[in-house]
Amino acid sequence: MMLHFVKPSKLKTKKIVFEDVFPAYNLVTLEHLKELSSKRKAIEDSINESSFITEAIAKEMSGGLESRYEQDIQKIEQYLPLLENLISCAAVISTYGGIQMAQWTVALKIRWSSSLSTSSFFNFKGSKFFQVDSLQFELGMTLFLCGGILRERALEVLSTDLVRSTTIFREAAGIYHHLAQEVLPPLQPELPPQKPPEALAEVSTIMSLICLAEAQAVTARKAEEKGTSSSLLAKLHHGVTLFLEEAIGIFHTVVTQCKDISPHLLEFMYFCKCLHELKGQQHLAESLKVSGQIGVAIGVLYSVLTNVKKKIPGEEPWKSLYQKQIQDSSEVLRKFVHENDFVWHEKIPSGDELPLPEGNKIVNFITYSPKKLERKLSLKVKL
Repeated sequence: MMLHFVKPSKLKTKKIVFEDVFPAYNLVTLEHLKELSSKRKAIEDSINESSFITEAIAKEMSGGLESRYEQDIQKIEQYLPLLENLISCAAVISTYGGIQMAQWTVALKIRWSSSLSTSSFFNFKGSKFFQVDSLQFELGMTLFLCGGILRERALEVLSTDLVRSTTIFREAAGIYHHLAQEVLPPLQPELPPQKPPEALAEVSTIMSLICLAEAQAVTARKAEEKGTSSSLLAKLHHGVTLFLEEAIGIFHTVVTQCKDISPHLLEFMYFCKCLHELKGQQHLAESLKVSGQIGVAIGVLYSVLTNVKKKIPGEEPWKSLYQKQIQDSSEVLRKFVHENDFVWHEKIPSGDELPLPEGNKIVNFITYSPKKLERKLSLKVKL
């Protein structure tokens, strides 16, 4: 039972033709720029939903990949080495032709929409696009998109392969961690006042933590299927809440520097945290009952149910999933109360008398390593 937040994979972009802007000095450079434009167009057509290729042809072009998410990931993986090679060459050219490189970059008109800005939720005229004149911005947004699509792929395989789903979530977490630590920090001084939240390093840190929370949630589900003890399951679910609590804390600092970030992201993290807190406390209560502490178990369930009922998701399917877990935990509580009333007659503790939840974070991100392509590019720079 997992809540779904699809927004990070719903970015859009405007067309870029690199060879129309960068004057190639030789044929090798021209071919590289054309290949770069071609690979980017494949991404543009897919995320902008402007491609008329049939599913059968798309599968054949990808070498047999049936999943739309896998196809898109492949397109991004083919584009990124070419882009990073251009960025490396641009850095060298900037040392002696900085003004021209800056002019060329402006002429590219690198524009991306945001799926995490408040305006993206209420803009009925279509997507709002943000222009940032930096190749580093192009790299950052492409990687952010890749992380978002990986999350969707992890959810796609969730019903058939829990281990694979966990791995993909960890891969997505690694991409977002790389963004937060390596790609986005150098970009921050270049960002204009009107910037997409996705360009902030802190937002990628939040997304990395969300992916880790999701990976641990799948791990907990796998443990449940294997019949793991209730005490360990409680720690796994509370570990999920620890990841989300850290992400929520960062979100509150981001709001101070980016007013446009959507509260929908915060709601997603909050309800996920509450859901796993409830599941964790239910497992804890079951463990306490087994150890002969049914009164404490009842107190634990009373307390957590009171907390999670204070705020209910307003939209489907979050609302149904959330209420289903409340119903399941309430039924466990009802059975415990009935048994205690007729058999044990234990006192029901509350407040500080209740045990504090313990969480273990057992998953980590899989380090993202960019694929290197070393191809010397030459542009016509006027000295």
